[in-house]
Amino acid sequence: MSEEVGLSVLHILERNKGKTVRVVLDRNFGFEGEIATVSSDPPGLWLSNADAVVMRTTLANPLPQVVSREDRSELFVNLSSVQRIEILH
Repeated sequence: MSEEVGLSVLHILERNKGKTVRVVLDRNFGFEGEIATVSSDPPGLWLSNADAVVMRTTLANPLPQVVSREDRSELFVNLSSVQRIEILH
């Protein structure tokens, strides 16, 4: 297993299986979907009902807001390329 992702992170993600998350890959791009399964080798997430999302910030509202979505169905996200994971539901 990769040393970059600790076991505690994988356990937290495993406990939230079935919940909707936003996985942020960089400042303006990420994915939203339901956690289907968590993989430890390679460390990652399988998302179902996933959407690719584009986020924007403004000076008036510095919190990222989703401005567009594109359906991606099912996908695998490698955790070594993730900046942030937000649990939405």
